[in-house]
Amino acid sequence: MADIGDNSGSIAAQELRLFVERVERLEEEKKGLADDIKEVMSEMKSRGYDTKIVRKLIAIRKKKKGEHEEEAMILETYMAALGMI
Repeated sequence: MADIGDNSGSIAAQELRLFVERVERLEEEKKGLADDIKEVMSEMKSRGYDTKIVRKLIAIRKKKKGEHEEEAMILETYMAALGMI
């Protein structure tokens, strides 16, 4: 009976190790992708693009259709209330 417990513990440890290794590989891939994005942004900046605005543009493109317009209207309302526009 102790063999069964030891075996399941061994299987659980092996499974855990596989999960951890998988996450480590994904983290490494994520770092590589982040480095690639940084490189592209650097290239854009060297060509005269405003990378801060490009990042905002990318964030807007990720949103659902109409979501950005709604946020822009609310922002405009708040800015008007504060006398900013």
